[in-house]
Amino acid sequence: MKREYGQFCGLAAGLDIVGERWTLLIVRELLIGPARFNALLENLPGIGPNLLTDRLRMLTEHGLAEQAAVVGDGRARLYRLTEAGEELRGPVLALARWGLRFLDESDSTGATRAEWGFLAVQAMIVENEVPDLDEVYEFKVGEQIFQILVRGGVVTFERGPVAEPALTIECEAGTFIRVGAKTLSPFEAIATGDVRIKGEPEAVLRCSRMLGLT
Repeated sequence: MKREYGQFCGLAAGLDIVGERWTLLIVRELLIGPARFNALLENLPGIGPNLLTDRLRMLTEHGLAEQAAVVGDGRARLYRLTEAGEELRGPVLALARWGLRFLDESDSTGATRAEWGFLAVQAMIVENEVPDLDEVYEFKVGEQIFQILVRGGVVTFERGPVAEPALTIECEAGTFIRVGAKTLSPFEAIATGDVRIKGEPEAVLRCSRMLGLT
């Protein structure tokens, strides 16, 4: 039986649902995008199929995730977050940003994915440093391409290349995480070639401020 805190408190009620081991990491994967069971299993090494099934069932029963058909394959199913599940994006990114301070170089040998690097970038956004103009920044993280769009002071994140980015940043996933964790300075990363930047100096400065790197 699942243990609950038994407290009349919003935090306790939330932890009753997402506080068990692996649950928020499953949410992290679904924040990246809908995924099939086997893809989740592959991207969460160590969880085991039975535990993944249990956690997905819990998320589904509480209305945070749902199953959907795969286009072109009537028998296949994937998992995606519901509207209530998407509301966890802010708290999860805030927790990821808070947790960056506890990473050190010994952690850099662990598993990583391009999508985790891009989530680290999202977690680094400094709201009061969002540029007051419209432009798009392209991030090439490993084999994946993502973009940060700034429109009317609002920041959104999408997959795919940009036709005319104001700035292009290219590096491996672990590098973004190390920079966010401040175990590697942006200047060291650029000097060693671990981070490669193309764009106007003004755009570089605006993006750096927005990511808290100046």
